[in-house]
Amino acid sequence: MKRSIHILGQAPEHWQEALQILCDDLGMALDEGGIPITCRQGDELAVESDGKTVTLTWEKPVQFYRALSLIPQPLVPCSIHEKARFERSGLMFDCSRNAVLKPEAMRFFLRKMALMGLNLGMMYTEDTYEVPEQPFFGYKRGRYTYDELKALDDYAYILGIELCPCIQALGHLKRILHWPAFRHLRDNDEVLLADLDETYVLLEQMIRAASAPYRSKLIHLGMDEAFGVGVGAHLSRYGYEDPHAVIGRHLSRVLEITDKYGLKALMWSDMYFHLDGCDYHSGGLPSEKAKKAVDPRVTLVYWDYYHAKEEEYASALYKHAQFDAPTVFAGGIWVWDGPAPSYETTIGNTVPALTACMKAGIPMVLATAWGDNGAETNLLTALLGMQLYGEMTYTGVYDEKALFDRFRRCCNADAQAFLDLSLLNILPGQKSHPNNPANACKILLYQDPLIQLFEADTKGFPMSEHFSSLIQKYARYAQENPEYALLFDFYTALAHTLALKCVWHEEAGDVVRSGNREKAAALAEDIPATVEAIHALRILWRKLWESTNKPNGFEILEVRLGGLAARMSTAGEKMRAFANGEVDTIPELLEESLICKRHPDGTIDCTNTMDEIATPGRIDY
Repeated sequence: MKRSIHILGQAPEHWQEALQILCDDLGMALDEGGIPITCRQGDELAVESDGKTVTLTWEKPVQFYRALSLIPQPLVPCSIHEKARFERSGLMFDCSRNAVLKPEAMRFFLRKMALMGLNLGMMYTEDTYEVPEQPFFGYKRGRYTYDELKALDDYAYILGIELCPCIQALGHLKRILHWPAFRHLRDNDEVLLADLDETYVLLEQMIRAASAPYRSKLIHLGMDEAFGVGVGAHLSRYGYEDPHAVIGRHLSRVLEITDKYGLKALMWSDMYFHLDGCDYHSGGLPSEKAKKAVDPRVTLVYWDYYHAKEEEYASALYKHAQFDAPTVFAGGIWVWDGPAPSYETTIGNTVPALTACMKAGIPMVLATAWGDNGAETNLLTALLGMQLYGEMTYTGVYDEKALFDRFRRCCNADAQAFLDLSLLNILPGQKSHPNNPANACKILLYQDPLIQLFEADTKGFPMSEHFSSLIQKYARYAQENPEYALLFDFYTALAHTLALKCVWHEEAGDVVRSGNREKAAALAEDIPATVEAIHALRILWRKLWESTNKPNGFEILEVRLGGLAARMSTAGEKMRAFANGEVDTIPELLEESLICKRHPDGTIDCTNTMDEIATPGRIDY
């Protein structure tokens, strides 16, 4: 039942429209006979109550909606005072790694952001937006139309959230550059050809189209990980030149375009370190060449998701302070290393990062939620990470109980259930690392049943037992968190599939090498149930995908799972033939496995690309 409230005093513009949007999320309804809430704009966020009435203070519009979500239920006397540590904080939505969020899903996330008090949303769209002059730009990739993005911007604006584009203006453009229409613009497979006039014609079309739907004048130009810039086609065409100079000149020309359209540009900062032969944490201060290549008109975005010590972030921020350009920070919600999120790493790395940013006076922080290697983790799993950014933005500290309470209020879900999804990534006895967290579920899902690359790495771990123990846990979470039942149903099916598949991985190699045909018969007998579980997982995964994403992109996961089912069937046929004495051995399983990823201390490295898990060969050639 919704609680009746009566808004008095000074509320943000569009507050009535916003409360119509948020009424279900807040559990509130406007009624002149409801709880009187007297509002005013001030220099902080505050909620004060005598148990019968409420006085609410907000500084920025989004804080009005966070403040409403802070009102105790039931109403009791309280005095809550918060001050935002950052001018802007929010989330980057990765809509380029096959998963393009449906507009209705984006609206869901924007509502949650409003309750959390996050005021910046950044749409990472490498090629998933329309460029009218370029029909192959985002062709059949689920790209957004202008009207879709304009409507999302309108929706965000009502909620006090600034929505802005993030594109790529140098590297990370393989999905564009593989088309014949753009091949003449390639420095290499990923990187645009700097200094070619036609490149800047395309970039102006991209920048104009990407920024047009938004009110915000911010635009993130990307330009990260542009490896090989200046030494591909550029080298053949223009001769060798220091890549610092190439990037510096390229940035200057791109900023001429953003200036033309009145835009304020941001860009990732990593290349200025990579070109010095180091990264944020190795080496000394930036070189003079690197500093000269940075244009003061651009804001540098220092991205770092990999460290667990505050002093490491503080050191990197100090290095950024040497540039003649402002710096902001982007951390990460680890939803990109397989089908399950890594929350131990997310929390362990986010808390020191944001603490260092507060001390350094960084004005903007952003949580990235990348979808590397096919967006296998549904973005719903990032909600708890978003809440972490919201709570640290307004309280300055990490308090687990407060985080859990706020997550229940804003997302109507059990935070422990979301944390426990990470149990899929680490087997009992395994160790993980802050900059390379284990992702057991991805490795064991895609590991080929015959070419078992990680047999030695996982030897001795209770794989099937561990995943079996998660089945009932996730099934219970599905019942206890009905708004996210489909999400937990998927993870229940994933745990079930892994439990069945890992019986094979625990036994198949030893069975063949020892010549145990009796056990071989039992393994072969189990294969049909495993294949059936893979197909059931595929169906649930597609249902979950299409609940939040456009359908484009799921074909990648379906090809993977279909191939996995086929390989399991083949393995079963071979094991049955071995059990029946029709063949003397199975050559693929006869070969002893080597340790590839496991260190002597038990730490196991992350492997995040399906082709490196399934085969020592190459899937794509």
